[in-house]
Amino acid sequence: MSSNTRFLFFIFSLLLTLNSVFHIVSQTTPSDSDASYILACGASTDAEDTDGRTWKPDSQLLSNSGNSMILSAHVQDPSLPSTIPYMTARIFTSTSTYKILVAKGQRFWLRLHFYSTSYGTLDPSKSYLDVIANGFTLLHNFSASITAQALTQVSIMKEFSLVPAQSGDLDITFKPTLEQKDAYAFVNGIEVIPMPDIFKPAPLVGYNDQFVEVESSSFQTIARLNVGGQFILPTDDSGLTRTWYDDSPYIFSAAFGVTYKADKSIKIQYPSNVSKEIAPLDVYNTARSMGPNANININYNLTWVFQIDAKFTYLVRFHFCELDLEKVNQRVFNIFVNNQTAKENADVIEWAESQGVPVYKDYAVYASDEDLWVALHPSVSTKPQYYDAILNGLEIFKMNDTRGNLAAPNPVQSPMPIQADDAPKKFRPSRSERAAHVIGGISGGVVGCAVVAGFFICFTKEKRKGDGNPSSRGNWLPLYGRSHTSTSNSTTSGKSIASSQLSSVAAGLCRHFSLSEIKHGTKNFSESQVIGVGGFGKVYEGLIDGKTKVAIKRSNPSSEQGLDEFLTEIEMLSRLRHKHLVSLIGFCEEDGEMILVYDYMANGTLREHLYRSNKPALSWQQRLAICIGAARGLHYLHTGARYTIIHRDVKTTNILLDEKWVAKVSDFGLSKIGSNLHQTHVSTMVKGSFGYLDPEYFRRQQLTEKSDVYSFGVVLFEVLCARPALNPLLPMEQVSLVDWALHCQRKGILEDIIDPHLKGKINPLSLRKFTETAEKCVADQGLDRPTMGDVLWNLEFSLQLEKTPEQPKMVSYNNADDTYATYTAMSGTDEDSFVSLEK
Repeated sequence: MSSNTRFLFFIFSLLLTLNSVFHIVSQTTPSDSDASYILACGASTDAEDTDGRTWKPDSQLLSNSGNSMILSAHVQDPSLPSTIPYMTARIFTSTSTYKILVAKGQRFWLRLHFYSTSYGTLDPSKSYLDVIANGFTLLHNFSASITAQALTQVSIMKEFSLVPAQSGDLDITFKPTLEQKDAYAFVNGIEVIPMPDIFKPAPLVGYNDQFVEVESSSFQTIARLNVGGQFILPTDDSGLTRTWYDDSPYIFSAAFGVTYKADKSIKIQYPSNVSKEIAPLDVYNTARSMGPNANININYNLTWVFQIDAKFTYLVRFHFCELDLEKVNQRVFNIFVNNQTAKENADVIEWAESQGVPVYKDYAVYASDEDLWVALHPSVSTKPQYYDAILNGLEIFKMNDTRGNLAAPNPVQSPMPIQADDAPKKFRPSRSERAAHVIGGISGGVVGCAVVAGFFICFTKEKRKGDGNPSSRGNWLPLYGRSHTSTSNSTTSGKSIASSQLSSVAAGLCRHFSLSEIKHGTKNFSESQVIGVGGFGKVYEGLIDGKTKVAIKRSNPSSEQGLDEFLTEIEMLSRLRHKHLVSLIGFCEEDGEMILVYDYMANGTLREHLYRSNKPALSWQQRLAICIGAARGLHYLHTGARYTIIHRDVKTTNILLDEKWVAKVSDFGLSKIGSNLHQTHVSTMVKGSFGYLDPEYFRRQQLTEKSDVYSFGVVLFEVLCARPALNPLLPMEQVSLVDWALHCQRKGILEDIIDPHLKGKINPLSLRKFTETAEKCVADQGLDRPTMGDVLWNLEFSLQLEKTPEQPKMVSYNNADDTYATYTAMSGTDEDSFVSLEK
């Protein structure tokens, strides 16, 4: 080989090497607008997450890494969407900044990932942090611990769209909040994804001809929904790695409408003025409409409700694509945002000019409250061919305020989870540990919000002062067919409490407290006494008669929420007394107040002891005993009362635990009197909690006691697997706990998904009996499900199998007050071998 040849070969090899180096560096130092940063904070090597995305280490982009340290999580929660990037964290003890090179004039997504757990010796509750990016305050005094517990989520992802960078530099600064002593900051993952400038000026709802300029604004994503469709993974998005969620959990009441998918003959094509990056084809390929019955559609709104931060302006983006109709004025509808008309006579075909063509519309609204309502209602004035409405996708973005701020306070939560971290690590808390005390009856906050919101929807499209004529209310129609106009019994706050009705129901059955007694017991509703907040209102720890500790649930005096639930709760619980039902002590209806007084439940809800908290794990025997107690309470409702009572909202947050760990069923606001000898079911509007709803009840709107059995079956799987009934962050086949558990049961791998704290600690016979019982409870048809009495028998049998190495025989008997069971081992039948579960 000649010297020239060697030289050329050397140059060629050098170029190959430099090209490889440049390729590696370009993954963390992009030089064009198409490059992205996907950083696993604290990681030492590249790693793939469960979606196949590669995460890079973050150390090269941190300008002052000496102010940080790298720690690994002690525990991997089974609900984590992926170990990457959540099992390592970058911990900041003082101000630290990531410096990232981005293209000039480029708008981009910034996503921050947090997993609140123990890192080293650090206390998760001590993490309070600020995040500032290019002059915008994204987070202030943010606590991942409080947020995770309040939202019942394991991991938190915050997504922001930041204004185009003019300098080409993106500085992301993390610092512990100065207001908190010994605070530290942390982050698990950071994504910087270039994006097109998809935000344009939007009309301001409620103000004619006014637009909100958005080009210089930064945004935080509040919701991104594939309406009528399924969960869309980041890898299936239009290059922007966004996650699109199912819209079902946000739909108000049982008015779900119908969902459908585009026919194979329809080819969806983006018009020239709509980029494919606005939303993926999967969003426009499915839709939710109101249904085929015009008479029904005219009398309700298709409504979604979102919890938001008050005192910000929000951009609400509607995605439309007509998949069924072809002509103008076939389907025309009105769009409402926060009880105000955003668009009258919306016609998707008129906008898009053809079937199968995507179109989107933006509207801006200033929100003074913490709920944002989006609703559709058929237009009547245009006399369309079909009285219907359609929606394919929905996004909600919060805009920064005039100070460049996007931060908001941490969500409200019960003080118990925070204070419990300071309690001694033992199973049963002492009486002095006020942190471990929660109420009986406040559980079920999410569904409570949806239920009581039913009365809020009765406000008109536009508030008309001094006009009480129902015919002038516009298009906001009462979803429950009930008027709440003022009557002679109305209070100054607008509630129609119906005193005579309360008196007839509760006279002699429970105590009627005066408002002065309630105020004295709660120190005049002192904030220091608040132990929880639900959809009905705040809950206070209180004393009655100067000595008896109680939980006092107070309706928000300025709202018109929860009247039906208030009456139902009093009527049901004042007539029912049972060891495994939470006890209603009394009520107060003075001066427009709606107040309920319950027994004090020291150990909170069952869910708090299963997952997403720092409480010690329950043993298998403890879980079985709690399930048995709850089953006894439900069995009494179904058979022991004068009439069959169907609870209709059985879930782990409605199973409460007293100071002796006795389980009690709570929250009877949705309960119904069931069928009798001449009926097989009760026809009623579907209400309940997503993930626990009986599919047969949902399809046919026919309620039976087997609906409670189905919900209780979900609870049993929740107890076994220690994960939520629904988790949209998991792969599609795992989102529903019941579906995934039944799949694993059929494959013979159910033990792979049970709570890690239980693995290897359950008698196989006990586990088999328990899982068989749970599986029968969630049968698709009610006729195939056991009665609650049968469920109770099987659970008691499962407990005895856990207690005795040999399979026992069981003898049981029922009475109207309770169900008792005794057992004898197969090896003997003497009286000494009998065990009573009531002891």
